[in-house]
Amino acid sequence: MGKGELESWKRKKNADLTKLILGTVAAAGVVSVSLLAPNVIAAISRMGLLPKNRQSDIIKNSRERLIKNGMLEYSGGNLSITKKGEVALQLANANKNSSNNKPKRWDGRWRVLMFDIPEKRKGTRDRVRRNLGDIGFIRLQDSVWLYPYDCEDFITLLKSELRIGKNMIYLIVDFLEYDKPYLKHFGLKKK
Repeated sequence: MGKGELESWKRKKNADLTKLILGTVAAAGVVSVSLLAPNVIAAISRMGLLPKNRQSDIIKNSRERLIKNGMLEYSGGNLSITKKGEVALQLANANKNSSNNKPKRWDGRWRVLMFDIPEKRKGTRDRVRRNLGDIGFIRLQDSVWLYPYDCEDFITLLKSELRIGKNMIYLIVDFLEYDKPYLKHFGLKKK
């Protein structure tokens, strides 16, 4: 496994763990810290996400990172999900649902996403690119991405979560010049 593949695998593993912890706390409303670990450990064991001998430490570190990032809140021995955590969980679920809920028939329209995120927010820009790639967008240029299906809800959540509202423009296009390679990539036919 190359360095890029290893980093991608680690990011996915961390995203899965974050989603699992946020989802567990969100489902319970408020959960005792002592109850969180066994529930999450059982789930990650079934998913094969973490080595068995380090599961508790990794969950604790992830939980602390989520608290530090403002996604979970610790009060009186209990954890609860914050508004920021709810949005992050919605974004993760929207990301998963967007890639799985493709319509049976393509409407013949392309979704083009353009963004211009300043260099000082490079981490945010990289996160946008990863999220777009995860749901199936393909890159036309560095900051211009293409997708054939409706994904407006996902884009709205992404813009909200990353606070990039005016830095990103979502277009629905009826005609795309030189579209043969993109039709082939997505397995589509022109109407």
